Amino acid sequence: MKKVAVVILNWNGAKMLRQYLPQVLEYSREEADVYVADNASTDDSVDMLKTSFPEVKLIILERNWGFAEGYNKALAQIDAEYYLLLNSDIEVTPHWLTPLISFMDAHPQVAACQPKLLSIFERDKFEYAGACGGYLDRYGYPYCRGRIFDVVEQDKGQYDEPAMIHWATGAALLVRSYIYKEVGGLDARFFAHQEEIEMCWRMRIRGYHLYCLPESVVYHVGGGTLPKSNPMKTYLNFRNNLTMLYKCLPQNDLRRVMTVRWFLDYLAAFQTLLLKRNWGDFKAIYRARRDFKRWKKDFVNDRQQIQQGRVAHDDYTPVMLLWQYYAHGCHTFEKLTKAIRGDRARL
Repeated sequence: MKKVAVVILNWNGAKMLRQYLPQVLEYSREEADVYVADNASTDDSVDMLKTSFPEVKLIILERNWGFAEGYNKALAQIDAEYYLLLNSDIEVTPHWLTPLISFMDAHPQVAACQPKLLSIFERDKFEYAGACGGYLDRYGYPYCRGRIFDVVEQDKGQYDEPAMIHWATGAALLVRSYIYKEVGGLDARFFAHQEEIEMCWRMRIRGYHLYCLPESVVYHVGGGTLPKSNPMKTYLNFRNNLTMLYKCLPQNDLRRVMTVRWFLDYLAAFQTLLLKRNWGDFKAIYRARRDFKRWKKDFVNDRQQIQQGRVAHDDYTPVMLLWQYYAHGCHTFEKLTKAIRGDRARL
């Protein structure tokens, strides 16, 4: 048994597995065991894996548990020092695991890390899902080194230094197994979208660190099972983001942030309807806020436990990303970083 388990969660992804699994096996087998956890696929994924990739360790789940609980149930069956959560649409490169493992071995306070993610379609550009490491602004809006909202930068080596980050993408996430279990893994109630961001926040609250290590490079198709235009993606992103804020925000910030988000979310909803004529996303945002209000009571105990275990207090970037983006034209991570430094210098 190797110290690393590369685990691909699959649902009807036979085409992606045929295309990208061979590289995962070729470039990982010396350092890791490779698993595919199948979320009750209805295509030929399982038969194809048994026939074409007999060296892959197969975990068959009885139904589609979604991303979060699918991984929780699969990882509970795997004994390894490190888990590497990997999307089926990732093209890995030679020696991609080596810098990740070496860094984690040398830094025991680091809970998780990610490689640099580039687009498989535009290979000189970052990929939306994780780019070169993720961050959160003070109102819960995620952004990355290399991606602010929908603006994705060209990779010119500008972010090639290792960096401490707020969250690591679930598309290619190396995490210590004991810390994954210590914080309770991914929140299954999220089903999909932003669950890795929320888990990373819980890790940071406990005093652990997260890093992006650009020496490791992978290429990502992106989009997942739900295309960006699907209202369900909008619904899950808004509902889960609000739930994450409720669970993880320090008490002193909670009321203020949630009040501002109420205004910003409804502003986004009406902008979507009036400017983009997108009735589906308008309804998705409205439903997300309604459903968050309904199920918030289910997370009261979670919030209490998270806050009681709080060690770290610097939980997010102290800026309003929307203001910096639209009012000051901060469309790249570098410009945003300069704006943040300027704000701090004026304090």
